[in-house]
Amino acid sequence: MSDNSPPPPPEQPQPEPPVAGPPLSLWAPPAPPPRRQRTGLIVTLAVGGSLVVAGALVALVHSLLDAAADSIALPPARSAPYEEEAPDDEEAPYDEETEPVAPGPRADGDATVTKCVRDKLIGWPHAEVEVVNGGEGPAGYIVFVEFVDPDGKMRTGGVAIADDLAPGASVKAEAQGLGEVPAGTTCRIDRVERDPA
Repeated sequence: MSDNSPPPPPEQPQPEPPVAGPPLSLWAPPAPPPRRQRTGLIVTLAVGGSLVVAGALVALVHSLLDAAADSIALPPARSAPYEEEAPDDEEAPYDEETEPVAPGPRADGDATVTKCVRDKLIGWPHAEVEVVNGGEGPAGYIVFVEFVDPDGKMRTGGVAIADDLAPGASVKAEAQGLGEVPAGTTCRIDRVERDPA
């Protein structure tokens, strides 16, 4: 070399190779994309799980109430047998095996079941109750009716109400049962509450 040549340039610092992972190569597969957060998925699973638990609790409470209703002791039956009721747009066919419903005994002397019917379409029961004010002054009445299946189990209940009934006056009221009952279910008065006006 000649003495007139400039000195070599100072050595430049070289960038450090990446520490994480092996050195990159043209033949290496591409690096995976960065992970996305899954907050939406977590929230959806949490809400869905809560709804499943709530549904299970509702089903459990319903089954417990059904079991409790079946185990209630019932008083002796004062009942009238059911008639099948036809839909409003049809005439009820005459059934020789069904006898007319005879009025039941009076509960507390003021209420009588005069008709006990099971709807043919939906199987829900209702009872027609005649309330007579046997007191000396005007009164309102609440009549609690039970619908009892042929095995003697109460299936549902209903309430008939008569307001401001004058002494000696009578009125017919309907007690509607909730839920389907089997054929042969009967109606009976559970109790009568009289509220003097």
